[in-house]
Amino acid sequence: MIVLWFALLGVSLWAAHWGAEQAAAVLKKARAQLRVSAVAGGALVGLASASPEVGINLVSAIQGVGDIGLGVAFGSNVIAIPLMVATGYVATRKEKLRDHEGHDRHREQKMIAVSEEAIIVHAVPNTLVVLLVGLLVLPPPWQGLQPIDAAIIGPAYLAYLANAAFRNRPDREDVSWERKEVMLAVAGIVAIAVSTYLAVTATERIVEALGIPLIVGGLLVTAPVATLPEVFATWKVTRRGEVDAGITSTLGDNTVTMTLALVPPALVGLSLQDVPLTALSVVFAAFMPAYYAVAIKRTKNATGTAGFRRGQLWVFGGAVVMYLAAALFLGLR
Repeated sequence: MIVLWFALLGVSLWAAHWGAEQAAAVLKKARAQLRVSAVAGGALVGLASASPEVGINLVSAIQGVGDIGLGVAFGSNVIAIPLMVATGYVATRKEKLRDHEGHDRHREQKMIAVSEEAIIVHAVPNTLVVLLVGLLVLPPPWQGLQPIDAAIIGPAYLAYLANAAFRNRPDREDVSWERKEVMLAVAGIVAIAVSTYLAVTATERIVEALGIPLIVGGLLVTAPVATLPEVFATWKVTRRGEVDAGITSTLGDNTVTMTLALVPPALVGLSLQDVPLTALSVVFAAFMPAYYAVAIKRTKNATGTAGFRRGQLWVFGGAVVMYLAAALFLGLR
């Protein structure tokens, strides 16, 4: 029976990401009209692409299993950045990459070029947001999530969005709106609502069958499965030359996941099921965007071009392995 629940989880999360893609297509056009750069657009499009995580947190809060949503939020923040950077690197190893001057040199240097703007627009704010959430949920006097926390993390996202939207604004683009894409966006929202309900239900059943805590199910079961559709999307986008959009949007997703997605469990109140595991997740979730910024800067200093070198992917991968091993030890002890 557990195999069927895993299958339902996979299908429901895939459907949720399909819905997110339809909504994101509309927001991408809005980005062009609102004169938001491609890098900064990740903050806006993240509203759609992170909607499955937001939906999971909303449903889990309503059903009284908020630890699943909290686990998904932290798990996706730790896993997504290394996976997307590695996927983008492998996808861009082909000989020709559209609109990328110096791509031959980048291949010889075993690197992938990414805009340095991503540091201040995404990486630094994402790191600060994770640390803020850690400060709100970990200290014993106010441990967990309470309604007052929603009043803090909500404005934190708005500050992040404003910082991204008003930086290096490009010229306005003329776009045409079609009824079909608007209808698809509406269908996508419906798909997200239904699919996230099924995903939470499937996770509950898997957790019961395996005899593991809810937060461990969110961290180590639902979050990795939820990341797979993003891997395929990143491959497709970076393969056609949209490297900044494909890789930096992940940080936009993560910031939404650590702010707006945590508002529902905060409003209903959530006590921590496993404090050491949550603390571990905060540390690694903050490390990923921080190292993202450091890696881009070090690559710029070493090669003259901002981005990631192959050796830095091993640091990301090693950090993920360390996190998963420690999370398994703490969660299953």
